[in-house]
Amino acid sequence: MTTTRVFLLASALARLVEKERGGNLVRQGFFPEGTGRSTHVQVSGDAGHLVLTSHHAAGPREELAEISRAQAEALLELTAGQAEYLSIPINIGSHSATLQRFVTPTPLDLISITFKQDKAARKFQPPAWFGPEVTSEPAYQVRSLALTGVPATPEVEVTNEALHSLLDALDNRADEPQPQPTEVSRVTEPSEAALDPEAEQEFDGLNIEDSVIRELARSLQPQRR
Repeated sequence: MTTTRVFLLASALARLVEKERGGNLVRQGFFPEGTGRSTHVQVSGDAGHLVLTSHHAAGPREELAEISRAQAEALLELTAGQAEYLSIPINIGSHSATLQRFVTPTPLDLISITFKQDKAARKFQPPAWFGPEVTSEPAYQVRSLALTGVPATPEVEVTNEALHSLLDALDNRADEPQPQPTEVSRVTEPSEAALDPEAEQEFDGLNIEDSVIRELARSLQPQRR
């Protein structure tokens, strides 16, 4: 049985992942919960699906039926609640993760990793750029977000360590040994100081030339005193 762990992610870091990886827009509409099962409709690109989820003691089981985009669009209008998000795949070492950048019902960034074995899920150590884990909180499931809205979400801090950890992941170097940071600084507001040489080299290696992303990187650097 597969196991999925879900974490919050700082929006500034999620923007950087989106810029580097792109993504696919997904819209989901949920019908009211039934006895022992739930149904929702999904639209992604030109594809539409009607999804029936049966709830068993061993875990939920999904059955997908492909339908036309027009049919899916029509069903979306009949649903009790909807969620819209950008789905962005990213590799975390040897694992595959999915970033969800929610647009509807409100901005929110979640990253999830699905494991084939429960043992592997328990052993997984989230990297420094992940936020708090919300796996066991039903309020962060897409169905709950669509039907009841986003719960009070804690602010996810962005540190210099988190930024460099994410850059390593984007550069496919997440498995390489990393030096232990001597100081972790909390970023409270943008700094006008230039990037330090090490961070500048990281961004050049990633070919990030867009001025918006460079400004984001500057805002994530600890202020010089």
